Amino acid sequence: MLLLTGAWELLALCAGTVVQSRLGVVGLALLLMLSVGLRARHDGMAVWAAVLLVLLMTQA
Repeated sequence: MLLLTGAWELLALCAGTVVQSRLGVVGLALLLMLSVGLRARHDGMAVWAAVLLVLLMTQA
């Protein structure tokens, strides 16, 4: 369980670093919306944040 939690946090750190380097503050805000949407089970917010994040990452 501890290894899974550590791996999940390492993945989140790497994702945040990549998004911030390519998109800046807007990317971090979308990544935050995605994580909040997933944890709070707000499917609409998580889906829209993921779609916008993917679209912006492909354009950056």
